[in-house]
Amino acid sequence: MNLKTLIRVGQDYWPSFLSPLALSLAALLTPCVFPMIPMTVTFFTKGSGGKKGKINAFLYGVFIIAIYTVVGSLFAVLFGAGFANFLSTHWLPNLLFFAIFLLFALSFFGMFEITLPNNLINKVDRQAERGGLLGIFFMAFTLVLVSFSCTGPIAGTILLQAASGEAIMPLVGMLGFSLAFAIPFTLFAFFPGWLSSLPKSGGWLNTVKVILGFLELALALKFLSMVDQVYHWNILDREIYLALWIVIFALLGFYLLGKLVFPHEKKIESVSVPRLMLAILVFSFVVYLIPGLFGAPLKALSGYLPPMGSQDFNLTTASISSEPETSINSCGTPLYSDFLKLPHGIQGFFDYEEAVACAREQHKPLFIDFTGHGCVNCREMEANVWSDPEVLRRLKNDYVVVALYVDEKTELPKEKWYTSAYDGKVKKTIGAQNMDFMIQKLNANAQPYYTLLGEEGNLLATPKGYDLDVAAFISFLDQGKEEFYKGSIELGKG
Repeated sequence: MNLKTLIRVGQDYWPSFLSPLALSLAALLTPCVFPMIPMTVTFFTKGSGGKKGKINAFLYGVFIIAIYTVVGSLFAVLFGAGFANFLSTHWLPNLLFFAIFLLFALSFFGMFEITLPNNLINKVDRQAERGGLLGIFFMAFTLVLVSFSCTGPIAGTILLQAASGEAIMPLVGMLGFSLAFAIPFTLFAFFPGWLSSLPKSGGWLNTVKVILGFLELALALKFLSMVDQVYHWNILDREIYLALWIVIFALLGFYLLGKLVFPHEKKIESVSVPRLMLAILVFSFVVYLIPGLFGAPLKALSGYLPPMGSQDFNLTTASISSEPETSINSCGTPLYSDFLKLPHGIQGFFDYEEAVACAREQHKPLFIDFTGHGCVNCREMEANVWSDPEVLRRLKNDYVVVALYVDEKTELPKEKWYTSAYDGKVKKTIGAQNMDFMIQKLNANAQPYYTLLGEEGNLLATPKGYDLDVAAFISFLDQGKEEFYKGSIELGKG
């Protein structure tokens, strides 16, 4: 594996590692976890001091990482990419996840508490008293179980968001989560003198828990939005989604300023500097969201918001659509264009055969966008790369664009059904046929996946995946256009 490949892998997986790591640091500051730091550290310093105590503390941290990471590994191995696609797009799991996250949020707000059975925790705790490696393992296991009411929702968030077709994502996510969770316990066991510098447990821990409740509430909308997009319910368009986020984070800001108090809390008499600074950040985020109601792209959040095409009121549409482009109207009205859209005013197709026919008629290369309603990286590419004027000009003028949604649930007429030579299953929907085409012809199943084809179905360039480098994408398009007049490798043999 060369340096360039390593860098590309890092770009793909660093966000999946760093985001859970940040969530884990937040979980440390919850009432279920924070008070356990001095308790567990005292156990090691009293049980065996000196070098042996430090070794045991290190092993304790390793076991915490192992327990959480094994959960991620099992999730990936047992369910795999096919089940991940089901989780991320089917209405049943997404509505279930929406309800679960809503319950998590209500739990963090203090309405009730989610805990594991006491009998289970007590049995594991008794095993921890045995000592030795097995005892240290069960000490780590006890910590994981006892902290479940605060870490369970967060770890669940990581696993569910990792379900995007990449089997390694849950492993990377849980590794990042467990690493941040284990390091403080290990460091305080190594340096017990640091315990005196820790702030005392108190109401501030509950504040952290309530903040996480607001975040869980915002995340719950993502699952409802996914169902809305895939099944075209049109009940949670982009502006409605943004309006709900604006209200949620505005309420969080008022909570931080002490203007919103939950029944189990005491009203604060004054606002501390940290709460004030955090409130400023939250309200700044709210102000950032507001222009999105009028069509601002909000590129930093593009992967987590409904697509721009779902926005009814968009002041930016006119300026985008006014750019010159070669019309494809001569090829007729594209199939499925009544419920599928391309971003940035691009005219294109949603059926492969129809797009091929138009490309041959206009003597243009074909740009295939293998995408999905549930593809976060696809939305980021569209917002940050496709929106570039040079990229947009090439897509509109130099190519016939076809977007093949691999998770589109619309069922085709029975005469278009077929049995796949790949897995022997009958492919009945638009998405199932597009995914089958992608796997059989290109030996790929991750999105986004951009493919440039000539008139005879020949590859014009090496297909391209997720890459936010605009210059590299322009070079990719230019190479395809140049090769269009030369011919290249036949599709499926490259």
